[in-house]
Amino acid sequence: MDESCILHYYAKYKPVTADKNFRFSRIMTDQETPDNGTRLTIDEQEYIFFDGYWIRYYQPTEDTLGNRKRLIDGLTRRAFHHTEGGINTPGRSLEQARAAYQKQTNPQRKRINAAMLAGALFNRATDLFTAIADLGELGVKVSTNNELMRQCSDCFQEALNLGKQVRHYSGCEGLDEIWGEPFKAFTLSPEDFYKSRFIKIAQSKRDIDIITNCMLETFCSSSLFAGLRPVFVEFGEAAKQVSETMKKDPIIFEVWPNFVALAETIDNFRPQITDDTDRMLEMRAAHGRGLILEGKRLLGYVASARVPMPSSTQQYLNKCRAYEAPMVDTQGRQIKTVAE
Repeated sequence: MDESCILHYYAKYKPVTADKNFRFSRIMTDQETPDNGTRLTIDEQEYIFFDGYWIRYYQPTEDTLGNRKRLIDGLTRRAFHHTEGGINTPGRSLEQARAAYQKQTNPQRKRINAAMLAGALFNRATDLFTAIADLGELGVKVSTNNELMRQCSDCFQEALNLGKQVRHYSGCEGLDEIWGEPFKAFTLSPEDFYKSRFIKIAQSKRDIDIITNCMLETFCSSSLFAGLRPVFVEFGEAAKQVSETMKKDPIIFEVWPNFVALAETIDNFRPQITDDTDRMLEMRAAHGRGLILEGKRLLGYVASARVPMPSSTQQYLNKCRAYEAPMVDTQGRQIKTVAE
């Protein structure tokens, strides 16, 4: 399924129940859709609008070397947290990582060496920017044409170019969106960087809605999984709240437990199968439950990464479409089940 299929699902599946979005839509009755960047305060919390979604707003930090350093450090840790293990190569090992990448001839291993080199480049860039920020705090001005600054920029740029070789820790797909964030924080103003993040969060919320509604339509029309309908709706909303909430925000102590508890509810759900259920229905129930757990994990990946995962989303929509297709016997005749 290509991107056009995802857009088809987006047009077909309207966003699921969203208390915050519905509350805003009532406030904006008879008004046009807000412009991107519109801000609104509700119950002392400020939100910003991008691409159809209201997103919890956070004020950009003041543009200082120290603040940029802390932002880049945090984004670098975040990038490694969401990507495959073993690639957080120290910056001091850059030359060894590059030599290993250049001499590797096995394509599969070369991809991993590329990811390790990208990790070393990121850490070298962070080391360089830390030194620049430390000099700034001592009152030493470092111009953008300084050799240290140029080396830092080159390392970020090369790491970004290698980003497509870096995969999510689940192995699902590359996460070059996350991999590019430290470079954006280096090159953009804090205001422009935060704007880019709000846009990615809106895109993530869109995909969360697509996946959630696909799960609702695929599974909840069957008596096997009908009991999960309210859980899916709540879990989709919880995933969107996770995607927009920074860890430093005290509300995370409400948002995260709610998300995890709903995930556990999905984990613990078992379709009601009686002893006299036929084998085909048992297999269909097991297959459906496996797909539901896969969808739950995918929602968690998108929510935590705060970036869309189009390849994984496409693959999941394909699997759900295949599950919806009628079961047939060896003669090609449709098999009906009592649970459908």
